Amino acid sequence: MKTPAIHAAAIAAITLASSAVHAASDDLPLQRLALCQDSWFDWKDDAARMARFANIFNTRFNRSPQGDAFLPRQPSQVLGRAITHAYPQSVGMGVGFSLVINADFATARAAVEQQLGKPMRCSISDGVRSCELQLGEQKTALLMTGQNGQADTSLVGCYYFYEK
Repeated sequence: MKTPAIHAAAIAAITLASSAVHAASDDLPLQRLALCQDSWFDWKDDAARMARFANIFNTRFNRSPQGDAFLPRQPSQVLGRAITHAYPQSVGMGVGFSLVINADFATARAAVEQQLGKPMRCSISDGVRSCELQLGEQKTALLMTGQNGQADTSLVGCYYFYEK
């Protein structure tokens, strides 16, 4: 008699686990873009791929009324942290793709370095702690945290080149 209850519990656990895996993988395309593992810059001449990306991005984000940022329509995360803002065409003054996540500097740096498999080179300038790692010609992973690295949010992104 306990068998149906065990089966029901097993089915519920499998369903829950597969839902969690699916939810975690939902943000993988954004994470790959933010870490230079994929590059819309490389896709610029592939109209079909750019259209797919634009469609996915526009269904998941709304433009912020305050500027160039986009805000998630529903909770979304990368590197295990919530995304607060997305910048699909810039990283500060650079051309690229970036996300602001709820993570302090140490947490964000550890997560980025773990994903990239290499340490980043870091410095502090103008009250911003930043790290970068060149991954190829016109592909540099970047991490920036304000308040000398003490802020609760960090920008994680990939830049292709700085605007002049």
